[in-house]
Amino acid sequence: MKTFSAILILAFASLFSSGSAGMAFPGEKGKTAAEIISMIIAKTGANEIPGTVDVIKEGNPQTVVTGIVTTMFATMDVLKKAVASNCNLVIVHEPLYYNHLDNTEQFRDDPVFLEKKKYINDHNLVIWRFHDYIHLMKPDGIESGMVKKLGWEKYEVNGSLNNFLVPETTLRGLLAYLKGIFPKNAFYVIGDPEMKVSKVRLLCGAPGSMAHIHALEQSGTEVALAGEAQQWETYEYVRDAVAQGKKKAVVFLGHIASEEAGMDFCATRLKGFVSGISVSYIESGPSFWSY
Repeated sequence: MKTFSAILILAFASLFSSGSAGMAFPGEKGKTAAEIISMIIAKTGANEIPGTVDVIKEGNPQTVVTGIVTTMFATMDVLKKAVASNCNLVIVHEPLYYNHLDNTEQFRDDPVFLEKKKYINDHNLVIWRFHDYIHLMKPDGIESGMVKKLGWEKYEVNGSLNNFLVPETTLRGLLAYLKGIFPKNAFYVIGDPEMKVSKVRLLCGAPGSMAHIHALEQSGTEVALAGEAQQWETYEYVRDAVAQGKKKAVVFLGHIASEEAGMDFCATRLKGFVSGISVSYIESGPSFWSY
C-alpha cells in the first residue's frame, strides 16, 4: 500500500502543483480513494515527502469514494459513525494501530487489533493518514484550526500561528477560558495560578521537550500551551523554573485537544474543492476520563 501511495503522489504532484491553488476541480463523484487523496496532497502545495506516514493504512486505493470523514483518530466509535453516514474514506491525523508507523507485527494475534481490522475490511473502508502534508501547508493546517478554535486570531504576534499576546489575565483565568473551550478535558498545569500572563506560545501535539524548553527560554513566552510530553522532561524543567521564581508556566491540554481542531479545519478546506461527495468532521474526543 505504501508503494502504491508513493507512486500516486509522484504522478499527481506535477499536475496539481501549488500554483493550481485556485483551480476548480470537476465533481469528484465516482472518483477512487487514490484519486481523492492525490488531489488533497496536491492542494497542500507541499513538495513530495520521502518516507511520509501519509499513506493508506487500510483498504483498497481503487475503492470508489461515497463520502469522506476527517478525524483525529479512527476510533471504533468514529468508524461506526462513518459507516452510518455512508462515508468510506476516513482521513485521520494520527496512527490507526497504536504506534507512529502503524507496525502491526506485534498485534497479529491481538483481539483488539483483529476486531478493528475486520470491521474496517468488512465495511470496505479506506483509512488514510494526513499528518505530514497538513503540517506543511502554509499556514499549517492543524495550527490554523487550533487558532480558530481558541478564538485568538486577533492576538497573533506578527501573523504567527503559535505566538500570542492575549489580554492580561491570571494563569487561573486563562485556565477558566480554556476549560470553556475544552470542557471534556482535564489539564496538567505547572505554575503559580495567580501569576499575571499575556504571552502565550502554542505547541501543538508532541514536538518534544526541547521544543517546549526552547520556547519557555524566550522572554516572549510566559505560558507554553502544549499537547503532551514525557513527565520527567518539560514538567520537571518548568517545576524548577517556578521554584526559582521565574515567570513561567505550562498547560498540557493533551495531544488530542491540542490538534483535533485542525481536522475540523481540514474538513472545511476539503469542502472548498471536493464536490459531489459529502465531507464531514467527526470528533474523536479525549481518550480517557479523569477521576
